[in-house]
Amino acid sequence: MGSSNISVRARVRALVEDDRFQKTIIGVIILNAVVLGAETMVPEHLAHELALLDSVLLGVFVVELVLRLVAYGPKFFRDPWNIFDTVIVAIALVPATGPMSVLRALRILRVLRLVNSVPSMRRVVDGLIAAMPGMGSVAALLALMMYVAVVISTNLYGSIAPEYFGDLGTSAFTLFQTMTGEAWPDIAREVMAEDPSAWIFFVVFILVMTFAVLNLFLAVVVSGMESVETLAEHEQETDAEMMAILTSLREDLTAVREELAATRAELRSDSDLDSAAR
Repeated sequence: MGSSNISVRARVRALVEDDRFQKTIIGVIILNAVVLGAETMVPEHLAHELALLDSVLLGVFVVELVLRLVAYGPKFFRDPWNIFDTVIVAIALVPATGPMSVLRALRILRVLRLVNSVPSMRRVVDGLIAAMPGMGSVAALLALMMYVAVVISTNLYGSIAPEYFGDLGTSAFTLFQTMTGEAWPDIAREVMAEDPSAWIFFVVFILVMTFAVLNLFLAVVVSGMESVETLAEHEQETDAEMMAILTSLREDLTAVREELAATRAELRSDSDLDSAAR
């Protein structure tokens, strides 16, 4: 009975790991995204057909998850990506009526399953996750420097331009807008009409926040990506070495078998000669 279960699990695992099966699931995910987008623009008389197609595609996702659960057993829940896929499909299964109608808009989250299905996308997300600790430190530095700039700008320009720097909240929004490069020259010129030296504050703020601190985010993300790529390359090299070792062992085993066969043939030949001599 146990060997039968193992055989079934091995067959299901071979199915879900097959390249054609994975490409089919990717196609279903993309088709589902197209259907969800089409539902927002098609006439009402076609809405029922699209809803039916969406239900069929959801059924495909459920079957795929069940197959993966059968294939990997308890190990299925050790992979965060599998839990992510399960949560997304579970949200889609909740009836989107009444107070739960907001979940209807969350059906588009099924498209995010493409991240788990495409290895290149998965490596990008893994790189972002690896960069999270460093990004947290950079975010704390950014928040600290932003708070300092907000307090300074409110004290200096609150009476000059209260619509931009009247209080801490307004100043924070204005400086965030300035940090993104959106219409900051207009704000700066309006303040400079009353305080000509205000350009110093804006230039220093942009140089520090936009060109220095924000670029640290990019540096941390790139570092995380490189670490993930290095790990992936190391795993590929390890797999290649293991395959080379297995190939060498197989060749040695074949050579040993051939030598044993030759030895047995010689022994049989000697035995036949002895028998004929007697």
